[in-house]
Amino acid sequence: MPPDEASFQTTRVLCWQRGAPATRRLDEVAAEEPLEIRVDTRPIVVTMRTPGHDAELAAGFLVSEGLIHGRDDILKISRGARSGAGNVMEVFLAPGVVIDFAQLTRHVYASSSCGLCGKASIDAVHRQFQKIRSAIRVRADVLLALPGKLRRGQATFERTGGLHAAAVFDTNGRRIVLREDVGRHNAVDKVLGHGFLKNTLPFDQHILVVSGRASFEILQKALAARIAVVAAVSAPSSLAVDFAKRSGQTLVGFLRGDRMNIYSHPNRIRFVSSRRSAEHGPA
Repeated sequence: MPPDEASFQTTRVLCWQRGAPATRRLDEVAAEEPLEIRVDTRPIVVTMRTPGHDAELAAGFLVSEGLIHGRDDILKISRGARSGAGNVMEVFLAPGVVIDFAQLTRHVYASSSCGLCGKASIDAVHRQFQKIRSAIRVRADVLLALPGKLRRGQATFERTGGLHAAAVFDTNGRRIVLREDVGRHNAVDKVLGHGFLKNTLPFDQHILVVSGRASFEILQKALAARIAVVAAVSAPSSLAVDFAKRSGQTLVGFLRGDRMNIYSHPNRIRFVSSRRSAEHGPA
């Protein structure tokens, strides 16, 4: 699938390599622009994102913050009429739907250095989202194939080298949805928003795969969508590991090549020996 033209921009660069003359050429870079999300005309957040699938981003953000719960909660999502470059998404709630804007302060984090206590952060999320008790199982060989499937679906990354990706797969490795963004958390919100708008949430029989590392915020968003297995191509943070353990989520890191590290709840992963059919997990 070709990339959205709004997801990248062209700029002129000077290229230099040892032993060769410098040359000027055109290069494509990932687009990054602010998006303001409003609910019933009230601004609630501004996030830096890659343009594209903005309605999904807005819906996914509200879902992952626990502000909306079902497709019928939203009457309409539209581009702000007076938003200039189009960087405002207006979310209009259905009649009778009331949300608590005050809870946004609990877990809208501008960065990983927000200074909040890790235990308090986890406790705040768990007051809203219950621990996962899912019996789904996924084969190790299915997991090992997912980074390649993720990479092959990253059309804009292929052109720019500058975007993260998140994708939801079923337990057979079939891709349900993949989205790219300059921010990992935005890519996750976009896939959750896709599920919300298509009325296919919760993703309780699915796997979330992210490029790069797994942060606390990504695990929190996965919990909101009831995703039991989260896999990252790179490392998790310590708070992400603690959160996954307490949330009942299986967290996989360094998923690349023929290896993976499993940080929590390994019982959901099936390891089948080539010599015998046996299931086991690491101690």
